Amino acid sequence: MGRKKRTDAAAGGESSQSQEASGGRGGQRPPAAGGGAYQGGGGGRGWASQPQQGGRGGGGYGASGRGGPQRGGMSPQQYGAPQQYQGSRGYQPRGPAPSQQQSGVVYESGGRRHGSGPSPGGPSRPPVPDLPQATQAPYQAGLTPQPMPPKASSSSRPPEQSHSEVTMQVEQLSLQPEGAPAPAIQPVPPSSKSMRFPLRPGKGSTGIRCIVKANHFFAELPDKDLHQYDVSIIPEVTSRAVNRNVMEKLVKLYRESHLGQRLPAYDGRKSLYTAGPLPFVSKEFKITLIDEEDGSGAPRRERDFRVVIKLAARADLHHLDLFLQGRQADAPQEALQVLDIVLRELPTSRYSPVGRSFYSPDLGRRHPLGEGLESWRGFYQSIRPTQMGLSLNIDMSSTAFIEPLHVIDFVTQLLNRDVSSRPLSDADRVKIKKALRGVKVEVTHRGNMRRKYRISGLTSQATRELTFPVDERGTMKSVMEYFQETYGVVIQHTQLPCLQVGNQQRPNYLPMEVCKIVEGQRYSKRLNERQITALLKVTCQRPQEREHDIMQTVHHNAYQNDPYAREFGIRISDRLAQVEARILPAPWLKYHDTGRERDCLPQVGQWNMKNKKMVNGGTVNNWICINFSRTVHDGQVRQFCDGLVNMCHISGMAFNPDPVLPPITARSDHVERTLKTRFHDAMTQLHPHGKELDLLIVILPDNNGSLYGDLKRICETDLGLVSQCCLTKHVYKMNQQYLANVALKINVKVGGRNTVLVDAISRRIPLVSDRPTIIFGADVTHPHPGEDSSPSIAAVVASQDWPEVTKYAGLVCAQAHRQELIQDLFKSWQDPVRGTVSGGMIKELLISFRRATGQKPQRIIFYRDGVSEGQFYQVLLFELDAIRKACASLEPNYQPPVTFVVVQKRHHTRLFANNHHDRNSVDKSGNILPGTVVDSKICHPTEFDFYLCSHAGIQGTSRPAHYHVLWDENKFTADALQSLTNNLCYTYARCTRSVSIVPPAYYAHLAAFRARFYMEPETSDSGSMTSGMAAGRGGMGPGPRTTRGPGASVRPLPALKDNVKKVMFYC
Repeated sequence: MGRKKRTDAAAGGESSQSQEASGGRGGQRPPAAGGGAYQGGGGGRGWASQPQQGGRGGGGYGASGRGGPQRGGMSPQQYGAPQQYQGSRGYQPRGPAPSQQQSGVVYESGGRRHGSGPSPGGPSRPPVPDLPQATQAPYQAGLTPQPMPPKASSSSRPPEQSHSEVTMQVEQLSLQPEGAPAPAIQPVPPSSKSMRFPLRPGKGSTGIRCIVKANHFFAELPDKDLHQYDVSIIPEVTSRAVNRNVMEKLVKLYRESHLGQRLPAYDGRKSLYTAGPLPFVSKEFKITLIDEEDGSGAPRRERDFRVVIKLAARADLHHLDLFLQGRQADAPQEALQVLDIVLRELPTSRYSPVGRSFYSPDLGRRHPLGEGLESWRGFYQSIRPTQMGLSLNIDMSSTAFIEPLHVIDFVTQLLNRDVSSRPLSDADRVKIKKALRGVKVEVTHRGNMRRKYRISGLTSQATRELTFPVDERGTMKSVMEYFQETYGVVIQHTQLPCLQVGNQQRPNYLPMEVCKIVEGQRYSKRLNERQITALLKVTCQRPQEREHDIMQTVHHNAYQNDPYAREFGIRISDRLAQVEARILPAPWLKYHDTGRERDCLPQVGQWNMKNKKMVNGGTVNNWICINFSRTVHDGQVRQFCDGLVNMCHISGMAFNPDPVLPPITARSDHVERTLKTRFHDAMTQLHPHGKELDLLIVILPDNNGSLYGDLKRICETDLGLVSQCCLTKHVYKMNQQYLANVALKINVKVGGRNTVLVDAISRRIPLVSDRPTIIFGADVTHPHPGEDSSPSIAAVVASQDWPEVTKYAGLVCAQAHRQELIQDLFKSWQDPVRGTVSGGMIKELLISFRRATGQKPQRIIFYRDGVSEGQFYQVLLFELDAIRKACASLEPNYQPPVTFVVVQKRHHTRLFANNHHDRNSVDKSGNILPGTVVDSKICHPTEFDFYLCSHAGIQGTSRPAHYHVLWDENKFTADALQSLTNNLCYTYARCTRSVSIVPPAYYAHLAAFRARFYMEPETSDSGSMTSGMAAGRGGMGPGPRTTRGPGASVRPLPALKDNVKKVMFYC
């Protein structure tokens, strides 16, 4: 896994991507972009305002790039929208939504992102969307929901709807006049069959052609007659392992006699698949499972099962063939699922399956992660339909398992101390209970008899105080006496609690020292920072090593000898797919005309600020500094502030060298009092002169717990103040590159612009420069696994300048736990005075754009991050409808054309240079060059998608971003969308590198992550305020924030102050 680089490192930001050049011109020098210094103009005042001079609309944040009250925003009174779109609305799911893992921590002064693990990829979309329907529609709309058709098997082709019918259906979604009676809409399509995503508009041709290798292996489609059978195992058991044992025994006993010598593939639940029919339509079998010998000499337990196997359907591969040839629109999911199950059958019996991956200590060295955890190596495997036919995607993977230690040793590691030295504190107990609940242990005090139990909790009393009744008369015996008399075991750690196993009604007590953790249990809870770092270290592989390990895995799996693959006639190539790719040129970047270098052509995805000035330097007239680090003395604080102010000045900002008040040092446990007092003192000086405080500079300890999050919450939702945090270690070093990167962040936080695309200001970006265009980015971040009730956070950002498309205002809101659809894009409600009133994030951002540019958007490009393939239909229908409604609520018949693109990073496709030793085809890290785009062979058979590696690698193997177009009324060509996306990756504000995903999507992720800090801290039900911190703290402090029961309504986030949400506060 490539690790993002910290902002203070040599070239800034993250390991990121880059893409196509300005107008495809490549390396030639750009013409001068107008005379004189490039400055943004003032903004208009709402929907009715006049266009700017020359129709260009400048920055809209004031002539200096900082600006006054017209910096975006909206008048809620004028348009009837609420002050803040940060509450939750409507949509209460009936059941848990599919899990979507949250992207990891982003430190402000760090800039490295830790992704949570990969989400399962697998066959593309299921035939019916897998998010629950809303119990109550959150708004009125103009589409009558149609009943779901019965689920067709792939052998009967569903009736197809023409593209124009679908277009009409989506266009009719929301053009009802406001307040008109309309039937309620369910935010899911009537059927996944009723909608088509755009077809590929041809392949791109811009850029230098080359060949890359992909970790896809061609799979030959079998010509077998596949049959599906329903399996009922009575009595029913929840364990897949037991089900598999039952089926394994059945096949062993009856394959020759009753199954027609067929070797079936079983999914561990209700479905069995065969290559050809079984000699019956329905049959019942009796199977007896005998437990393993446990060493006690006692008779082994026998369990009887009744198994009924009944023909369900034929899985026809003909339609899969048609789909792969592009002659059928929908992927036949059943056929893909069968092939996936067949290829998973053998590794499932050999290794520990987790999602779509398989792990084993035999697949590579174990590595300790600390606190009783270790990493196991494994591989990911998924069959996918692609342009080259069926493809098996294989990638290397690592995850955390619990070390098979004696429980005493595990607890010692967990607490990082000798547990016999002093009694356990309440916090220790909570930490142990959290870590061990649900873990399987085996007893060690009965010789060879290793019975297994699952831990349900800890006793509240120490082992020496525990007693239990031994007979009906209620005679009590202590646990210590019992173990000594029955097993001759003298308990040593009498001060520790016992493990509670079994159910709560009849609990069994086991002293910790007689229990050992059973091997092979995956750790599914949240890892701490140190464990994440250790796991990243293990998974971080150079491209050549990763490619080698993937090839080793394919040879080790020996698919040609896999009895299941042979039975079903599936043949897997043992060579990596060779794919045509193109390297898009980097775009020219514009800097201020007063600098020595007015424009710049990045080299291999990076550049620097040497001899350059920000294209629109912001203004900081009034600022203060607070130091929360005990180890930084006053002289160092002043020296650091002077260095930072000087760097901002050199970079092109107007920065007053003197703070409003002298810097002060304060205790980190007094953060709120200190901030409010200092802010009040500064405003007392500034208000009489009609001035505002522009910036707070904060010095934080390197390990600052919840301080960072508390500080951001207070500044952004209470004081209305943007802040820049710097860690102690950077204050000591005073590294010039670090100061330059911090200056970039400060500039955009006070309303400036760092750079813009030359093609943007010379109006040469297809489908952006010709008419006012707004670009949105949207993301939803979900709580970490184990956080079973925290809300999800949605964030939407939108460009506020045209034609530059560089500045993005952002809004955030909390919504139901693991809800992927963004609920607050559009809302309407009844006001007792004004009647039907509408608002929402899209509407507010559209009005803000109009204010800033003096023009209303005539084109919308919407980049949506974090959506898995199974949710494409729902997200598109629900969110496109919200965009339509927001536009219609501003003006009758206002419907600018929309392009809706999903951005995916959590996939397992990796691209490798065809020749690792060719210096011209790899960057310094050995990765493919930034700007590498692939839209053939490994992409979707018919739809408009592409892989783009827009960034230069730093560590490990670069992961290209996958862009999939779900709606396109702007009719982008492949070249136009690929070039736009790549070029935008060079405009990311926080570093002088091209980044790995398009900046609006990246900014939405940052804003959503920031909003986790706005939730009020609460203790969880267990009273936990320990280091098992919740997602809300982002791994930086004690205690989860605002967790509530799954059925409870979500508490709205505190509102962002108006002056904060107009600037890029999240950077």
